[in-house]
Amino acid sequence: MEDEAIIRKWEDLDIDVLVKIYQKIDIFDLTSGVADICKTWHHAARDPMLWRTLDLSVLSSNYIRTPLEPYVYVDGPSDEQLTKILKISLNLSRGSIKTLIFNINLYVHDEQLTYTAERCPNLKRLVLPAWNRIKKTGICKAIKMWKDLESLTMPSIETPLYFMEKVSKNCKNFSELKIMGPCDIFLVNTLIRCVPNLKVLSLRCSVVYLDALILILDGLKNLNVLNISHCVIVDAPPPDATIKVVTKLDDSVLKKGSRLSEFLTCMDDECIMCQRTRADEGLLRWYRYEEGLWKQDEVKSLAV
Repeated sequence: MEDEAIIRKWEDLDIDVLVKIYQKIDIFDLTSGVADICKTWHHAARDPMLWRTLDLSVLSSNYIRTPLEPYVYVDGPSDEQLTKILKISLNLSRGSIKTLIFNINLYVHDEQLTYTAERCPNLKRLVLPAWNRIKKTGICKAIKMWKDLESLTMPSIETPLYFMEKVSKNCKNFSELKIMGPCDIFLVNTLIRCVPNLKVLSLRCSVVYLDALILILDGLKNLNVLNISHCVIVDAPPPDATIKVVTKLDDSVLKKGSRLSEFLTCMDDECIMCQRTRADEGLLRWYRYEEGLWKQDEVKSLAV
């Protein structure tokens, strides 16, 4: 009599093996319903190992630019897809998420942001998307819930004071900041006032005013790392004068920067990123270039 073949069912697969399989698939597959196949698969899909980072950098909105606020129109299916992925991910993660990464072209609205904040209160690192659909009340409500926030990547913001005041009040361990937009005296004064213990700051691929750079080096006493690679450095002009672009940092600035553990600069005419920043006048239009280029940073802890 021949031995009967041993038939194993998918639900009998070892949970540790399932978790390793889940680690190899992207967020679309992980939220596609695999957790609903059986109890074992559902249990594996809730493993905290899978949810230390919620990486939505592969997800962007289907949008068109408009002349009126919020200057973008996002179609319904894009919003519905994001809401679905957020609900499933935040349900499965059960508060395990420590790092949250949004695509720079993912146009999140207030309800989606605050819903996310409520369900991942232990967040330590946040990479924010474009601000267009996020209002002051929405971002402030979210920041109040992220007490453990240490690292933030943010696009440019016209009125940074209210935002950084919320960070100062609620995020006592905050130490890393990347700003993907212009840096002027007002912004730096806000940082000195609100986050004086900042240790890492990246302004790469932005326009930075020379007086603001000097104020950073003088005023942020606890700063260890400053990245101004590929920036357009401009000297603040007097009235009716042509803006002067600084092509080389003078010795006094370099001496101030020498106190830092890392002072990262690149102002090379042959550098492609420097050329692009200059061509875009210090406000890099990331959609023109390679997909995912915005994720890069010379500071390893701020790269995506």
